[in-house]
Amino acid sequence: MSTPRDILSIEAEIVNVLKNVHDPEIPVNIYDLGLIYEVDVEDDGKTTVKMTLTAPNCPMADQLLQEVNDRVAEVDGVTEVVLNLTFDPPWDKNMMSEEAMLELGFL
Repeated sequence: MSTPRDILSIEAEIVNVLKNVHDPEIPVNIYDLGLIYEVDVEDDGKTTVKMTLTAPNCPMADQLLQEVNDRVAEVDGVTEVVLNLTFDPPWDKNMMSEEAMLELGFL
């Protein structure tokens, strides 16, 4: 059973891992792009990631989802990964971090 501190640690590590996953079509990580809506780690290590894509018809969707699943599963303390893909709310560029906007020339 994880303590709240352990859960926060696991969540922080997951965010770090997700900052190393890049959308193959955009040179910015998926976390700073705003594609990750929520990361929830339960006491038993079951981890749910709610995410979206830049477009519903993204040709790299399967590859990207598999990479997210694989990377999160490797985090110490994660016992199971559940990916929830959603398009509500739909992604738009206002969901990007300031760093991503700078990188892509929006600021």
